[in-house]
Amino acid sequence: MTDPGATPTSARALAPDLARGAMLLLIALANVHLWLYGHPLGPRGYPADVAGVDRVVALAQMTLVDGRAYPMFGLLFGYGVGQLTRRRAAGGASAEATVSLVRRRGGWMLLLGLLHGVLLWSGDIVGAYGLLGVLLAGLLVRGSDRALRTVAVVGIVLTGLFYAGSGFTLPGDPQAFLLSMTVADPGQALLSRALEWVSIGLLLQAFGVFGAVALGAWAARRGFLDEPARHVPLLRRTAAVGIPVAVLAGLPLALMSAQLWTSAPWGVVALAGTLHALGGYAGGLGYAALFGLLAVRDGGGRAVTALRACGQRSLSCYLAQSVAFAALLPAWTLGLGDGAHLWQGALLAVGVWLVILGVAAASDRAGLRGPAEVALRRSTYRKRHART
Repeated sequence: MTDPGATPTSARALAPDLARGAMLLLIALANVHLWLYGHPLGPRGYPADVAGVDRVVALAQMTLVDGRAYPMFGLLFGYGVGQLTRRRAAGGASAEATVSLVRRRGGWMLLLGLLHGVLLWSGDIVGAYGLLGVLLAGLLVRGSDRALRTVAVVGIVLTGLFYAGSGFTLPGDPQAFLLSMTVADPGQALLSRALEWVSIGLLLQAFGVFGAVALGAWAARRGFLDEPARHVPLLRRTAAVGIPVAVLAGLPLALMSAQLWTSAPWGVVALAGTLHALGGYAGGLGYAALFGLLAVRDGGGRAVTALRACGQRSLSCYLAQSVAFAALLPAWTLGLGDGAHLWQGALLAVGVWLVILGVAAASDRAGLRGPAEVALRRSTYRKRHART
């Protein structure tokens, strides 16, 4: 066989890259409130003293963004593994060789996630996907369709049960969801981030999205986003059902986070947490389907071109968001997150994403790849001495 290596940019499917580019906006919005501190905390790490515009932001983010971006990210990660498997099989690669490649790539992602989590953002997701790549490579590459569907269902159910507690406030009187944000000493903040990354960024997030990863690998075998024109009716139904379900399922916890429903019994709070998590999977599917439909209607406009460029450099763009937030918000840098409002954080997230989107589009015109993508691909596809 001839090793096909990494997929050339010109051969990449449009829909997954569009989804990744837009997903980065959702991730920026979902993460930015965790960079803020100096407020008593309510459900899902949102401030308990929200009022006015902040209530509107909390409602919007809890129904459309929070817990919806990362399932879509997991779906796309699994889909990418499925695309890689199919491409290498077409080139004659054995399943064992592909499993080894996925594990090697996962190992490098785990290392990158460790560096990102410890140095910048303990809520890092790259390490979690790297860990899942290492642990689930055999299932994602050579597992049966039934096995993938079973793991997806189990993951979704367990996530819903686990996140039943996400609507309850943390004990004590914490002023930040991530303690590292409030630490002014850079060395102590680094140690705090290391502990947070292991518990929250790595293990908790890997547990929360492994079902989405399996579902994405199953969907890739059917080419739902590779050839969206062949699946328009299904994509329409998925978007038309998934997104409204995400909104309705997220509404109870959204009302609690916006401090519009403050006296719910504990059983209702637990049910709201479960519904929110399950709605996140529905929303992730709905969003992915929506961008599949957008790819079918692509007219080559500037917005589509920019989103595609951002999606092709999604890892670099994701890391760039952390660089921007870290430079401005935590106590160990400028400390602008101290006492900041939700609406201010949301405006910052949109602004950072727009700047990164512009840089990605300019890089695309200049023919430049994302630096993180280049490093990961060189590490993953490095030449190995053949053993004969």
